[in-house]
Amino acid sequence: MPGYLLHQGATVLCLHGGPAQATVPNPRVKVSSQMTVQQPNPWTIAGCPFNVSGSPVPCVTAQWMTAATRVKSGGMPLLLQDSQAVCAPNGTGVNIVQTQFRVQAQ
Repeated sequence: MPGYLLHQGATVLCLHGGPAQATVPNPRVKVSSQMTVQQPNPWTIAGCPFNVSGSPVPCVTAQWMTAATRVKSGGMPLLLQDSQAVCAPNGTGVNIVQTQFRVQAQ
């Protein structure tokens, strides 16, 4: 199913509200003047407030599990608005809150 491409400036949050940032933007493909992002590269999460019984267990990184199946850059699939990720160390997901709405891929 087609979806809009994710880019470096997209708003992505862990399920607890911590903002996620791409660690390795893809300079070969740009949308809305911003670099896209590829699946294999992890994202960092800062400021996750999650805790268990008063002990902090924040999300630190997010690893993407799904991406575009037909569109690649540099041999790696690009991330889409409906891509799914798993956060470490607690195994929760992410919410893609905002991205560009011009370029779609499948």
